[in-house]
Amino acid sequence: MEIGLVQSAFSITGIFTLLFVGRLSDRFGRKIFLLGGLLILGGASIGLMYADTPAMLIAMRFIQGLGASAHLPIAQAYLGDITPEGGEGKWMGYFNAVLFSGMGMGPLLGGVISDAFSIQTTFLIMAVANFAGLAATVVFLPEMPRKTATSQENSSITAPLKSRTMIGVLIQRMTTGIGTSVMMAFLPIFADSRIGLSTTLIGVLLAMRTPASLLQSYTGRLADRVNRRWMVINGSLVAMVGLAILPFSGGFWMLLFSYMALTIGQAFAMPAANAYVVNEGRIYGMGICMTYFMMAMQVGNGIGPVLLGAISDWMKQLGVSFYLDIIFYIAAACLVLSSVLFYFMVKDEAGKKSQPAKQ
Repeated sequence: MEIGLVQSAFSITGIFTLLFVGRLSDRFGRKIFLLGGLLILGGASIGLMYADTPAMLIAMRFIQGLGASAHLPIAQAYLGDITPEGGEGKWMGYFNAVLFSGMGMGPLLGGVISDAFSIQTTFLIMAVANFAGLAATVVFLPEMPRKTATSQENSSITAPLKSRTMIGVLIQRMTTGIGTSVMMAFLPIFADSRIGLSTTLIGVLLAMRTPASLLQSYTGRLADRVNRRWMVINGSLVAMVGLAILPFSGGFWMLLFSYMALTIGQAFAMPAANAYVVNEGRIYGMGICMTYFMMAMQVGNGIGPVLLGAISDWMKQLGVSFYLDIIFYIAAACLVLSSVLFYFMVKDEAGKKSQPAKQ
């Protein structure tokens, strides 16, 4: 349960702060939130150096989540503001390629630094990187014209929820968050307890997210030329296969195949989903739409490890032998359900702007 809370604490904070950050950034500008987010992330990294109990670790992860909710969706909104029409997939693909490549390399680099020096050194380097980003933002990033709501009617905090397209994308993003967080939280446990992989091999396995994520620099451009709706659905179903077959893994290579199926599926679905959000942002405000998008991910990331971990613990107490496997099966089922809902809710094709749903 504590493992699930450590994984989820980062996400839970954002659920309560993202909407306000997004709308405020539409009104007052992006840069102040980018700077504030990096400052909080740097401070949380220093706090993690001194976290010596699970409670302190969870608290620092909450603070990290606050910083990320102030920075990450606003960075996407900033990029969305300057993205030309017809290039939504391309530029969101580039953004995601960099973001998820960093998430993939993080566990491997953190493990290497920790083994060579100490875990405190890992967090120190995190702090330095965040403060370096803060300085670069101050010096190199100008405040740009913002895409805000097209009318007073579309300017309320709940206005994006009038769009069936937006709702469909948010459901898909939430279930993607469940799948990703479950994989990150429980794949190492499965690899250690069921297969007996070393810590190094587990780090190598998680680092393979990087080359798969770099694929988004291509799939993003593809999303500007083909049917985005089917890119999202097919990518989600490939990710579902990765989750569903993971419990059958008996060694490193099968586990790698499962993990790569998940990440490659997401590499196709994510830029296309992001492109929908950019188009919605031109109607309702880029900041609020991007923060809704991240909030959906945070809800998935937050409830996934805790809820499915609790179900697994309950089944273990009942003596069910596949108590760990059930986590991956439920996450896969969620992706199937969201793909069906996405199919019925999202109708537009590549390059077409969706319209607000009639009330």
